[in-house]
Amino acid sequence: MRAPKTLLRTALITGILAAGTAVPATMAAAHAETLPAGAQAASVSPLMKKAASLPKVSPEQLLKIAQDQVGVSENANGGGTKFHEWYMSSQRAKETVARDGGHVNAYANAPWCDMFVSWVGEKAGLRPVLGWDAYTVQHAKWFQDNHRWGNKATPGAVVFFDWNGGKNIYGIDHVGLVVKDNGDGTIKTVEGNTGNGKVEIRTRPMSQVTGFGYPVYTA
Repeated sequence: MRAPKTLLRTALITGILAAGTAVPATMAAAHAETLPAGAQAASVSPLMKKAASLPKVSPEQLLKIAQDQVGVSENANGGGTKFHEWYMSSQRAKETVARDGGHVNAYANAPWCDMFVSWVGEKAGLRPVLGWDAYTVQHAKWFQDNHRWGNKATPGAVVFFDWNGGKNIYGIDHVGLVVKDNGDGTIKTVEGNTGNGKVEIRTRPMSQVTGFGYPVYTA
């Protein structure tokens, strides 16, 4: 989803905490490589604290959940997936509904790229450190606010796209998950709500990437 309220359907077509417990040093070290340099210098992300109480999940495990959904397709109205159903029943939908049109049913046939990413995080048990939303801009801002934002493609990172190549989060059009950096200026991704209305594996140019959000992996 790109824009809230009355633009819900159009915007989604192309196609979020601090806690008080300490983080084990081993966990902080294990995830330092995904924390942008500026954030490392400033402070440790509050998400690192939340991760201490979560299940042990690796990027590979999360990506398997995502890739197992390849082929799941929307209906003729652009909705009807289990990702829509889950989001509509979630607490997050109750929190975002006023922003996105005023009625939960507005999500039923809405573009669903971020619903897919959020669903994967929920199924993996990492939702508190991956975020959840239907609005890509807000999800990207959530990563920024939690010091988990950068420009390096790493497996399991949440990748945000602007089809025009912009680097401002307010221009984000679409979101997916990084499978790998191909090393040739492209990345392999798994995405929902592709142009074919399905969950698919895609190859995308880095020139279309606005930035990456880095969930805190616990294994």
